[in-house]
Amino acid sequence: MKTGRASIRYAKALLEFAIDNQKENMLVEEMQNVLSIMVNHPDLDEALNSPVLPSSIKKKIVAGIFPNASEMLNKLLDLLSKNRREGILGGVAHHYIELFDKHQGKVVATVTTAVPLTPALEKEMLHKAASLTPLKVELKNTVDPSLKGGFILRVGDLQYNASIADRLEALRREMITS
Repeated sequence: MKTGRASIRYAKALLEFAIDNQKENMLVEEMQNVLSIMVNHPDLDEALNSPVLPSSIKKKIVAGIFPNASEMLNKLLDLLSKNRREGILGGVAHHYIELFDKHQGKVVATVTTAVPLTPALEKEMLHKAASLTPLKVELKNTVDPSLKGGFILRVGDLQYNASIADRLEALRREMITS
């Protein structure tokens, strides 16, 4: 899934358009659906990014996948097709959701740990994440056993890496250079 400057620009314009038409809440649900489909079907992302497939075929593929799309989503799909940018659909959905959350005054903080968080640790992580931003924080826990221990906390563009795997890698690099 391509996420770049173009997808951010489309997402910003889409959010402004949705807010002007008071349909931002309805559209965020559709964009969550779009993102879910794009993440769960990498072959769709590959097809939309294919330079071999013409835009008319890509437009038919997207229309078949989203037959009950709202007028606003259809306008976005038409615009992406017209500009030959179908491949950034997933990125636009991702950034729209982020921008919508920011507009609503909330941010998603992701904490990656080697094991699932206990309720006490979850509360502590939520408190730590809340200290990093003035927005309302929603905590999401992902488990990655390769961390060995510790955690990685991401809040917006900030990342705090306190994982054992990172410390071991830093120690390894230090030993090599000395």
